[in-house]
Amino acid sequence: MTVHLPAPLALLRRGAQHLLESTLVPLGLFYIVFTIVGLQGALFAALGWSLAALARRVVLRKDIPAVLWVTTALLCVRTLVGYLTGSVFLYFLQPTVQNFAFAAILLATLPLNRPLLAKLADDFCAFPTVISGHPHVQRFFRQVSFLWALVFITNGVTTLWALASATVGNFLMVSTAGSYSVVAIAAGVSLVWFRRSLRAHGITLRLGGHKQVAAA
Repeated sequence: MTVHLPAPLALLRRGAQHLLESTLVPLGLFYIVFTIVGLQGALFAALGWSLAALARRVVLRKDIPAVLWVTTALLCVRTLVGYLTGSVFLYFLQPTVQNFAFAAILLATLPLNRPLLAKLADDFCAFPTVISGHPHVQRFFRQVSFLWALVFITNGVTTLWALASATVGNFLMVSTAGSYSVVAIAAGVSLVWFRRSLRAHGITLRLGGHKQVAAA
């Protein structure tokens, strides 16, 4: 069997859209508003963007990516803590700690047929049901969850170091560049691993096909 998925550029475009909407734009807004009016304005600018992104999808009746739900929920908690304490350090300490918590959640969902990582993967590439329900694919996502747990632990350690030793601007630059570099490498490794795993069970994965599934 041959499974056709969107072309690499289409996957990158979709992934970039989700990352911009859920993470990069709120971070950028926070820093810009922080330098102009201070912490409180920055807190609500970042949160306002995420809530508006959710509301826009609800009004237009569009699917809401799991990553947007997760980041917005976490941002609500971060904003509350930042507002009550007035501490930039505590505001950015939370996502650092959340890296470790997210790694633990990935590992905790391993016993499920579709662990959390598989559901998040749908935000970037919706797999055909014949693939997502395949027992070998389900086993792959359980195995690759260990890799991504390591990614989040690595990001947590890196951002914790940057938070303790850098200014807000440098922290945002170092943590964002470092985190997404590690994520990009892990995504590439995961794709190669995924293709080889499918091939070992008689399934060929092709990027850029016009049809989702074609029997070979």
